[in-house]
Amino acid sequence: MSLTFDGRVVLVTGAGGGLGREYALAFGQRGAAVIVNDLGGDIKGGGRSSAAADKVVEEIRAKGGKAVANYDSVEDGEKLIQTALDAFGRIDIVVNNAGILRDRSFARTSDVDWDLIHRVHLRGSFLVTRAAWNHMKNQKFGRIIMTSSAAGIYGNFGQANYSAAKLGLLGLSNTLAIEGQKYNIHCNTVAPTAGSRLTETVMPPDLVESLKAEYVAPLVLWLCHEACQENGGLFEVGAGWIGKLRWERSLGRTVRQKNKSMTPEAVRDAWNEICDFTDATKPASIQESLQTLVEVLSKVDTGRGIGANPTGATATNPSAAVGQTLPEMTFTYTHMNCILYALGVGMSTKDPDHLQFLYEGHQEFSCLPTFGVIVAQSAMTGLGSVPGLDIDFTRLLHGEQYLELFKPLPTSGTLTSRATVADVLDKGSGMIVLLDVHTYSGGELVCYNQFSVFIVGAGGFGGKRTSQKAVVTAPPPDRPADAVIVEETSRDQAALYRLSGDWNPLHIDPSFAAMGGFKSPILHGLCSFGFAARHVLKQYAGNDVSRFKSIKVRFVKPVYPGQSLQTEMWKEANRIHIQCKVKETGTVVLSGAYIDLHAAADASVSAGPPQTDGLQSDLVFAEIGRRIRDLGEELVKKVNAVLAWEITKDGKRVRHWTMDLKSGRGALLREADGGRADVTFTVADEDFMDVVMGKLNPQKAFFAGKLKVKGNIMLSQKLEAVLKDYAKL
Repeated sequence: MSLTFDGRVVLVTGAGGGLGREYALAFGQRGAAVIVNDLGGDIKGGGRSSAAADKVVEEIRAKGGKAVANYDSVEDGEKLIQTALDAFGRIDIVVNNAGILRDRSFARTSDVDWDLIHRVHLRGSFLVTRAAWNHMKNQKFGRIIMTSSAAGIYGNFGQANYSAAKLGLLGLSNTLAIEGQKYNIHCNTVAPTAGSRLTETVMPPDLVESLKAEYVAPLVLWLCHEACQENGGLFEVGAGWIGKLRWERSLGRTVRQKNKSMTPEAVRDAWNEICDFTDATKPASIQESLQTLVEVLSKVDTGRGIGANPTGATATNPSAAVGQTLPEMTFTYTHMNCILYALGVGMSTKDPDHLQFLYEGHQEFSCLPTFGVIVAQSAMTGLGSVPGLDIDFTRLLHGEQYLELFKPLPTSGTLTSRATVADVLDKGSGMIVLLDVHTYSGGELVCYNQFSVFIVGAGGFGGKRTSQKAVVTAPPPDRPADAVIVEETSRDQAALYRLSGDWNPLHIDPSFAAMGGFKSPILHGLCSFGFAARHVLKQYAGNDVSRFKSIKVRFVKPVYPGQSLQTEMWKEANRIHIQCKVKETGTVVLSGAYIDLHAAADASVSAGPPQTDGLQSDLVFAEIGRRIRDLGEELVKKVNAVLAWEITKDGKRVRHWTMDLKSGRGALLREADGGRADVTFTVADEDFMDVVMGKLNPQKAFFAGKLKVKGNIMLSQKLEAVLKDYAKL
């Protein structure tokens, strides 16, 4: 069946002669409506004329085809596309063919020579394609051709400017192929060898005559047809021959060893291996390219070169792997690392409670407990060197995580970690490796991590499915959550978190994320882990890091930066069960999770009858609680809001109360979720009493900075319904 282009609208730039003319005629003959663009200048970019484009239009129409002319420069890309829209109402195919030459030896290449070539070839193709891009996205169809050349691929004397621009077009095409894939927009590159005004300057006349443009056009038409699924290809074409090009890379040689300097002498000594293309690899994507670097990191201690399949050199043998101890690792950090991590898991100076984790001069400056995973996470890269393990790091997923602290983490210092393969499990569809990492400070055990990693497709080796060595997850109680905190992640959350050491491009590079099947970069699972942990720390431990004992989570689904994390919490003695969701979608992202806390030294911190601790406000809130129990429905009707109070003393937060006067009969909750509140009041104990007693006008307190309000400030007018008859309070 013949290939037709009925209903398609094609723009061919530089179509007044040579290859462009041949493309335009061929498209027109097969039913496409054609915009014939040509500035009508000479091969050096000088002059302009409408004659060339008009002549091709006449040829197409004479054969019964549809065509219009356009005489604009490709630097006016919007005008070219507008011509298509005005004449035919759409744009389906763009063939970037226009070009000029300014050949000079490199030493004689002027700024003008350089800039003009790039403006026409590279910038012109960019501007024309950009103008068409959104139209193609909206209609879910587009085909784009970039025109490179042998000079761009291989280089050519006297064409530094031209070859640089032509190879730049290949890079542009490769990226557009990735970004356009989900919209059915395909972009390919051709490097034609054909007789034209440009090639006649570098080829003998008889050769120019034999390399006809009609021998190139069929490839371009096929690449632009809706039936062609080729995307991101590079093709050399001429004289009836077509060949596809791809990158090739030698196996290379790792010339760095752990704890040793990398030297130029080592490069020299390994040069033959570095340049040996025997059994060369052919990476086709950034993902494939980076895979080798991941494997190098895991094998740095071996000093061996990278083989064609370095992770599959040995079959999986659990008995050989279990008990293997990885080389000892050290992690040196300062207060800056602690602060950067706190910012990475969402802490902000907007919340006064966060200052103790963000300011090294704070009298209670602390390191978040979950920073304990950062000091140990590099242990996972060492799995590639473990005998008996067959690991492809591109298929590795972080399944579960357990962290236990034996003392609060120091805010700076050098910690030493020792990692051991605890067990290897066969899940059929994949393999689970349990990696135990014990971390010490000066010989004293500080924390213990268990990383549970899942290697997709590596199962089926006949191993056991469960392990008594695995720290297990636990389902939450079958009742509504006792507390819920909702917090929005920032658009830059992943970009910020990765600075703590997880450099996987999946969390920052849109094209890399797209290759993994994600619509955009995703948030690190351990970042969500950090959010959930600090929610519990605030809700049930008053941000006292000494109360944190351990955390266990299972990673379920990804989170996109900018989405809101909803942490649901159930208190069962000193265990806080948690489940984390994306609020916007309801998708569970952390499941079977819990945090164990050490018992509070002061029992008043936990739920139960309030104790004054010298706070006058405790007596007031006790009376408010009685009012809510007696008049709850009436107060809910009058207030219809959730009001939270942060009570401070000597500049420190000592109480958190939440008045839920929005649902049911209302409730007063101590140490409850401030995230649900419509408005939060922060005030010192003594100032609160002055407000209650009528000695201090709330408005004056607000403007004097004694009463801080966060949220819907208008709801402060509802306080009268709660605080009236202050004498009884």
